[in-house]
Amino acid sequence: MTGPLHALGVRPGMRLLVHASLGGTGLRAEALRDALLAAVGPGGTLAAPAFTPQNSKTSTAHLARIAGLTEEGVRAFRARMPAFDPARTPSHGMGVLAEAVRTAPGAARSGHPQTSFAAVGEGARELCAGHPLTSHLGEDSPLGKMCGEGWKVLMINVGFSVCTAFHLAEYRIPKPPLRMYECVVKVNHPGSSGGQPEGPKREGWTAYEDIALDDSDFAEIGRAFPEDRIRRGRIGGASTMLFALPHAVDHALEWMTENRR
Repeated sequence: MTGPLHALGVRPGMRLLVHASLGGTGLRAEALRDALLAAVGPGGTLAAPAFTPQNSKTSTAHLARIAGLTEEGVRAFRARMPAFDPARTPSHGMGVLAEAVRTAPGAARSGHPQTSFAAVGEGARELCAGHPLTSHLGEDSPLGKMCGEGWKVLMINVGFSVCTAFHLAEYRIPKPPLRMYECVVKVNHPGSSGGQPEGPKREGWTAYEDIALDDSDFAEIGRAFPEDRIRRGRIGGASTMLFALPHAVDHALEWMTENRR
């Protein structure tokens, strides 16, 4: 599998953000993950979105889970929702390759309870450190770090409608719209014993403000992405695209500035 990856342009030392949908491709997640890690070598890094959108009161994933419940049922459901745990909470809707990256030996994961990233390889822990609540996919998130470091994006059997890189552009447009988010996290229980500054952890809801993320026009943004900035190929039965993450962000910012109102 490393041959097709090399032909696509994957090189030793490369840092790759990968999006994939492996259904019907004949590709196995663990084998593809290991091939990607072999292709980038010990000096490279592989990352994937490990999002948990169901950990929310307003996400589509959460609303689907509470559809049809009474008000009492919704309260009971939300009271039972477990807090996000970077070490254990599976990603949701990100695909089996993202889960294979998250569970890889030595993998790191950022601490955002809705938009975490998982990474393995050189600098993975530094990439995932310090992911603030108020920067889902902004400059202070792992995505912002990837852009600043000139990462590449590898899309396997998926289109631009799921191109996470475009979200960073939303933080760069003038006066982006804001909204409130709520999710379940581990919080410190006050009044600990033994003179310790922090007590045992408990679960609780937290609210915060961030950019109102909107991927509804991402497919259109992708159609306008210059073809000469995309390297296309195939891995097994899957079509692939490889491009520079900063190029994608710059293109999306220009498109959003001109077309979003």
